[in-house]
Amino acid sequence: MLILVFNFFRALSLSYKKEICVHKVLFLPHNKEIRVKDGESLIRAAMEAGVHINASCGGEGVCGKCRVIIEKGKVDGGISEKLNKEDISKGYRQACLSAIISDIVVRVPIESEIDAGVLNMQSTPRRAALIKEINLEDLKEKGLFIPPVEKKYLKLSEPVAQNNRPDVTRIVGYLRKNYNKHHLEIELPVIRKAPDVIREKAFKVTATIANPVHETGLTRIINIQPGDTTDSNFAIAMDIGTTTIYGQLIDLKTGSVLSSYGDFNPQISYGEDVISRIVYAEKPGGLEKLHNVVIQSINKIIDRIIKHADVNADDISAITLAGNTTMTQLMLKVNPKYIRRSPYVPAAALYPPIKAADLGMNLSDHVTALVYPNVSSYIGGDIVAGVMGSGMYLSEEITLYMDIGTNAEIVIGNKDWLACAACSAGPAFEGGGIKFGMRATTGAIEDFSIDPFTLEPMNITIGNVRPKGICGSGLINMVATMFEMGIIDNLGKFNHELDTNRIRQVDGVYEYVLAFAHLTRIDRDIVLTEPDINNLIRAKGAMYSGGMTLLEEVGLSINNIDRIILAGGFGSFVDLEKAMIIGLLPEIDPDKIIFIGNGSLMGAKISSLTNRIRKDVVEVARKMTNFELSETASFMDNYVASLFLPHTDINLFPKLKARIEARKKGGGFENKVKSP
Repeated sequence: MLILVFNFFRALSLSYKKEICVHKVLFLPHNKEIRVKDGESLIRAAMEAGVHINASCGGEGVCGKCRVIIEKGKVDGGISEKLNKEDISKGYRQACLSAIISDIVVRVPIESEIDAGVLNMQSTPRRAALIKEINLEDLKEKGLFIPPVEKKYLKLSEPVAQNNRPDVTRIVGYLRKNYNKHHLEIELPVIRKAPDVIREKAFKVTATIANPVHETGLTRIINIQPGDTTDSNFAIAMDIGTTTIYGQLIDLKTGSVLSSYGDFNPQISYGEDVISRIVYAEKPGGLEKLHNVVIQSINKIIDRIIKHADVNADDISAITLAGNTTMTQLMLKVNPKYIRRSPYVPAAALYPPIKAADLGMNLSDHVTALVYPNVSSYIGGDIVAGVMGSGMYLSEEITLYMDIGTNAEIVIGNKDWLACAACSAGPAFEGGGIKFGMRATTGAIEDFSIDPFTLEPMNITIGNVRPKGICGSGLINMVATMFEMGIIDNLGKFNHELDTNRIRQVDGVYEYVLAFAHLTRIDRDIVLTEPDINNLIRAKGAMYSGGMTLLEEVGLSINNIDRIILAGGFGSFVDLEKAMIIGLLPEIDPDKIIFIGNGSLMGAKISSLTNRIRKDVVEVARKMTNFELSETASFMDNYVASLFLPHTDINLFPKLKARIEARKKGGGFENKVKSP
């Protein structure tokens, strides 16, 4: 049984490329081919293939630099005032305005004059992955489907003089006889509504029952509705993040997600990170305020996903919530004061089932809120949910689980043991502390490369519009690309001798111009500065050193790791190669790295579908041994060693070392300096 369970969860967490690609695109003179879905933007296909096309405007079509020649096949669009009639007749198109609608052969003109040695310095193809959806049939086939909440249709006999048993007795008796449900208890609100409800549809009703987690527990009758509503049974899964809150409405009959929605956590207005929010909560009325604003946001999401799915709110049977320790205590209006003070003690590890309405949620009285347990002050229910949802707790493989964000959480272990730690990475991954940093919204530069001959940028923005800032994934790609190409050194300092007007000094600070003002949405030059790079180095250093310190504490090295699981909304967008180049991730076979996206939401969703997770979660949370990195002597040594690109010891990154040495031997940018 354990093997079946493990195989299911492993399949659940493995990332894979969906076979949705229908067109082949061949880029010349690179001879790089990629398959893309119908309608994909040509410039994004080039970025995925690792082919550089000059583009400063983010893909809006106003700079006119992304000219390519369509030598075979067709694209939709691609023509603008930047191209004259002669250009168009020769097959020139703007890549950012071209949608791929057939197999095509594309020539990138400027690259045809670059020698092969420089071509080999092009970006590596992007490594992208999607997450396999949960299949309820798989749960059932493997014997894992133990639904937390079920609906049962009852055809009750009408009372007569000879059989005038109480209404509740009829309900309980029917469930025992027809559905083998014993050890039943019925809640008072159900008793109050039963007399009228059962008579509304001539004694034909639907009972909602909450199954016990353990075999010896009681089965509770939590709701009763007139008629047959068994096809309408839903649950909500929610991730309460420091920055964002996500919710999903789940059909408990099919396991499918009917609607989902995410929004920023409004607590941001009172502090970007958990520490500043704890400080605010200590002020008079602060805890009440933070509780109220997060509940308001939860209600906004609940209302939106219910409306979008067009379901009856009374058919929602449960809500499962996962968040870090601070977010959980603020949501529950529990004082988080002692989380940030040594010895860092949370109020509780486990939380009882709670009436959602008692927390102020816009849900019916029968809906129970199930809150994921936490391990310590900084390893919360979101990480426990990720460990559960990924299935690593059932695996024999030694797994390194990393949730990348402002708060960096790490778990190492397998089915026999689990160790965890947390450290503050800072806001750089989410655009904080970066001059033109921003969250991943429209206009943010999310992908980037540099022409190895002209040093001109290729900016790809969210929404294909003019850029207005840089998000975390774009920042990583910029720094990694510039470092490997020799534009910045291992301290993050620009080679200001290079012959380009993109690198300049302003007020004593060196910077690289990503987009000049006339090509931006903010009428200012968007730049990457050396202080920006330094902030990223500190953030990635915390993440990397946290993982390495935890490995050392349990007597392992990176060579003992069988796989790495990346979680978190930001982690889903990290390019593996680039993350290794800057030293955010250890250099490991990329095939061993798995994206699971929002692990917190994944765990909450699976808990909504089966009691198997709810049964295991308490044991798993207790099994997770927490290490306080601030009190671990080797952490600071590892952190200082990580404050370089990629690390003080380049031998820890042998593949990168080999590429850098090859570049230097071939005459890289070090020789492309300004004329005296």
